[in-house]
Amino acid sequence: MLKPLSTICFLLISFLTLTAQPVDSTRIIRVLTYNIYHGETMKGDFDLDLIAKVIKSVDPDIVALQEVDYKTNRARKMDLATELGYRTKMTPLFGRAMYYDDGEYGEAILSKYTFLQTINHPLPYSEGKEPRALLEATIVLESGDTIRFAGTHLDHTKNDYDRQNQAREINGIYNNSTVPTILAGDLNDTITSSAMKSLFKNWTSVYQERQGTYPSSYAGRMIDYILFRPANKWRVVEKQIICDMWASDHCAVFAVLELLD
Repeated sequence: MLKPLSTICFLLISFLTLTAQPVDSTRIIRVLTYNIYHGETMKGDFDLDLIAKVIKSVDPDIVALQEVDYKTNRARKMDLATELGYRTKMTPLFGRAMYYDDGEYGEAILSKYTFLQTINHPLPYSEGKEPRALLEATIVLESGDTIRFAGTHLDHTKNDYDRQNQAREINGIYNNSTVPTILAGDLNDTITSSAMKSLFKNWTSVYQERQGTYPSSYAGRMIDYILFRPANKWRVVEKQIICDMWASDHCAVFAVLELLD
């Protein structure tokens, strides 16, 4: 018997990129990005096991998390990155965007890889708006190739002035770099927006078509992305949008990427 929607809703939309070329397993990376709504579920409770279940469902190698609290009052003084790292058996990294609620708030990365280097880049923001950050980690794949992985959460307000500035800042950080890089996160804008068009000058999206990632209850708009550069260094092997309407107000975006010669 089918369970009613009120009992469980786990919507998994899977898209496979079929290719005749062989895949080099040593140069594969499984990437997830997920806005976790500071650990609070859509039921109004605080269930990190439910969030961890969504993450573990696709067995990612590396994860970008947004809306991550560090010892805030609303998060019960917990370090969410460390708590989720424990639950998923991945190494956590937290990057502060701002002080908030007697604690800190920002980005996190969970990784099965060790970190060669980590940097937390502050992004530009207007007075009166929330500070934003770009959390970056340099890692080495099984093949021995060095890549960068960065997670971010762009401004969420209706006026896109800050998002455009933040997109330009991200482009500027990597303009002169030849290191293969993956950028993932809640970018808070649709694919036709000015901010995303600015990013698309330097980055390629896993999803070229319009899909939905927000809100998780019906996934009406795509505002969560996995991007990569240079375009000719990566191949999309698999991609999925995972919508659990209770775990967060965002769907998670997952992709399997292969680094090419």
